Amino acid sequence: MMPPASLDDIKVLDLSQGVAGPLCAKILGDFGADVLKVEPPKGDAGRRMAPFAGSEAHPEKSLVFLLANLNKRGIKLDIEDERGRELFKRLARESDIIVESFKPGYLASLGLDYESLARDNPALIMVSITPFGQTGPYAGYENEEIVTYALSGIMSISGMADREPIKHGGFQAQYEGGYTGVVGALTALYARDLTGEGQQVDLSLQDVVASTLIIHQPFYSWAGGVQGRAPAAGRGSGQVQRCKDGYFVWQPGGGAEWEDIADFFALPQFKDEKFATLTGRTKYAAELDDLVLEATKDRTMHELFRTASEKYHMLFGIVQEPKDLAQCQHLEARGFFQEVDHPVIGRIKVPFRMWNMSESGAQYRLPAPLLGQHNDEVFRERLGLDTATVSELESQGVI
Repeated sequence: MMPPASLDDIKVLDLSQGVAGPLCAKILGDFGADVLKVEPPKGDAGRRMAPFAGSEAHPEKSLVFLLANLNKRGIKLDIEDERGRELFKRLARESDIIVESFKPGYLASLGLDYESLARDNPALIMVSITPFGQTGPYAGYENEEIVTYALSGIMSISGMADREPIKHGGFQAQYEGGYTGVVGALTALYARDLTGEGQQVDLSLQDVVASTLIIHQPFYSWAGGVQGRAPAAGRGSGQVQRCKDGYFVWQPGGGAEWEDIADFFALPQFKDEKFATLTGRTKYAAELDDLVLEATKDRTMHELFRTASEKYHMLFGIVQEPKDLAQCQHLEARGFFQEVDHPVIGRIKVPFRMWNMSESGAQYRLPAPLLGQHNDEVFRERLGLDTATVSELESQGVI
């Protein structure tokens, strides 16, 4: 039997699709919330997102969907059908949190917006995660991940100065939005404990990503300063550099003096007076680059990392690829990964615990649900529909 979790008494309806909203609901489920994923009859759009297990485009084999929907039960429900809306309203009356990601105004057109649902359940919390939020001139605009990066400002400082701005890999804005949605949900739960009233949490992905420019934006507001992108060459420390089997980054600082760094690289040239100051190292950065590349061409990145960190206490990192992360002893020791046994995909190890707690931490309980997997359990047992009604709704595509 599992020990009590932090959110054991919380019921969540996950009406969202894609990455950000489902990830928010998934994390609530990791900490014990009873999360019910509500999908349209054709399924969450995340089911059609690559990569797929076995490279087969199959609605039950999306690895994105798997990761974002652990610890949930799942039903099919057409909320555009009047009968489907009534069933959703019944579920909402006994729920604590709804997570949704529809374009502003869509749920209101169905009578399922926060104000309508809160009339029957004043303690309800709705977390709305959208590209630009519920208000403002961009609220109704279409969006993709790259658009969020461009409009948030973070793309302007990403990449090299001699090239166009670039976007980070993956769905970082979506992940950040999901994590921030959890913060919003928990804050609203705490406020409800004080007031007894629920509320809508309005989360804009643009706001979330722009908020990560903690230094750059205030610097501009205060002094008109712009960071800009990295110089294409001649940066010395602080840039990605090649070694025998991969890439690494290093910087002066930490517990290492400049002479320690010279010893680590086995470069007596580093002790030349022209490199003794930051001004000199900046002026002669291209020469530093050449020296470091020559000194590390026959050294492996893991040897460099261990020696730099353990012996010289340097600020040093290696560029880990997926294989390196999967075998990372530090992540393994912290219980970061979780092995999941999915009925279609099979056994797979996925990122899971983003933080540890001495009590009531994240627990793995369920793989991502198959489409409509828990229809009977929810509609018959939870809502009390009889067999004939369930069969009729299924035959007409409502559930």
